[in-house]
Amino acid sequence: MQKVLTAAEMREIDRLTTEKYGIPSLLLMENAAHAAARVITEKLGGSVEGKSFLILCGKGNNGGDGAALARILFTQGAQVEVVLFGKVEDTKGNARINFEICRKRESEPFITKTIQADLLGIEHFPFYECNSQEEWDDLLFKQLDQGWDCVVDAIFGTGMTRSFDVWLGNIVHHINIHNEMNKIEDDNNRLLVSIDVPSGLNADSGEIIGTTFQADLTITFTSPKSANVLPPATRFNGDIISVNIGIPRALADVSDSQFFVSDKTDALEWLEQTKFTPDSHKTKRGRALIIAGSRDMAGAAVLAANAAMSSGLGLVRVATPKSAQTAVATRTAPECLVAGVAETEAGAMSHEALEELLELTEKADVAAIGSGLTSDEETTKRLVREFVEKRKFPVVIDADGLNALSPFDLQGSDERPLILTPHIGEMRRLFGDEAADFSDAVKIAREFAQKHHIILVLKGERSLIAAPDGRVVVNPTGNSALGKAGAGDNLCGIITGFLAQSYGAMGEKADAFLAVVAALFISGMAGDIAADKIGKRTMTATDVRECLADAFRELEK
Repeated sequence: MQKVLTAAEMREIDRLTTEKYGIPSLLLMENAAHAAARVITEKLGGSVEGKSFLILCGKGNNGGDGAALARILFTQGAQVEVVLFGKVEDTKGNARINFEICRKRESEPFITKTIQADLLGIEHFPFYECNSQEEWDDLLFKQLDQGWDCVVDAIFGTGMTRSFDVWLGNIVHHINIHNEMNKIEDDNNRLLVSIDVPSGLNADSGEIIGTTFQADLTITFTSPKSANVLPPATRFNGDIISVNIGIPRALADVSDSQFFVSDKTDALEWLEQTKFTPDSHKTKRGRALIIAGSRDMAGAAVLAANAAMSSGLGLVRVATPKSAQTAVATRTAPECLVAGVAETEAGAMSHEALEELLELTEKADVAAIGSGLTSDEETTKRLVREFVEKRKFPVVIDADGLNALSPFDLQGSDERPLILTPHIGEMRRLFGDEAADFSDAVKIAREFAQKHHIILVLKGERSLIAAPDGRVVVNPTGNSALGKAGAGDNLCGIITGFLAQSYGAMGEKADAFLAVVAALFISGMAGDIAADKIGKRTMTATDVRECLADAFRELEK
């Protein structure tokens, strides 16, 4: 996983790189430009020769990155035009050096367009200074139909804390609209790239503060920022690629940040820990008990059990009310064992089933409770609470299991972890305040996990996984189609299956937090594969489960 840094933390790391390691900041800017050029070149098919670029620059270091990028792309055969929103004389430091390279020394007073042949002995590229809407309209409005292959946003990056000035916001808005219309009308394949953070976003927040450049690709340096990974800001980033620009990894690793974004390395680490060995068998692969379903919601138990089975564990047992047993048994995978337990007249699990459930735990490593259980009757709520209190191993609590325990007042432990998987509505009930302000979801998740010593999966557009020690990880995989019916039951089963495999393979040394992080990442991958194969409109939770195999294969190549 990668640390997510604030703008201030990133500036401090830049400073320490120069002070402690003697690496000039100008070299870091040059490295950033080369790294961005490599990513863009790859995205455009391996070469930029003959490709056309419009590079939009602000007066700060983000603009300096853009100016250096323009020079690099030009030397590789690209056709480049650069617009500085301001005057070169208003720029400073490393940015000023790169802007001076971009323009001729005798600047003209209004908007300067130069083609220079004497600098470095090569032909140079058009460079413009633009300070108002009128200047933009005079110079470039008519050229928006030019059809650049790539437009690069290097206007603000991490330096933005308020919305654009009106005239500059209008320009960005016009570029967004124009490119959207081109894509609809002309099947335009133009690539829109942001450097570090799309301009218009506050790097330290997931909130939108005004007009924002709509990127297809964001190239962020050293580590992602909150605006790269948190919704709704992340909707403006497109694909996100984090690149190394020569800053020692140790400086980022020792920063105080406890916020991370998961990546393939987490999934691969978990796969290595739970890999098949010559002596693998169903007990060593992990055993799960799924406590789920009711007379009217047998499907939830089916989805959770089948997802757990597909995750790679050794054995799944399902406990469900007796009146739902046949419906569950005939629809789950034949490898699943299904037990019917005591129920209420309404067909929900009753407190009388507690001893039966505790007996079933003797043949399990992990349990999940809640999917389709219903929480309308007090006897069901008592069952959930006492089962969780008397647990002997990790328990995943989902759906009606969460509702039965709301407001939440229990405590987890390292030896017997509790994993809660609420969506935002369930989280408000757990919190005990339906009107609570959840605008800072990272803070809410962290504080709740620390207070109750639990692992919290706060499901949403970008799900968060919070640990008892204060770490919070945002999961970058998945898509909006995962919000359909049954997706939560599916995820509950996958998390339970991953935990069972960890505890089956490693016993008390198992890392429950890593298992949950990997479960979210891989299930999100499966959702993305399903969306590509089937389409978001028609894909179902079952499709996602069936695409788990594709996700495993992709990671294990």
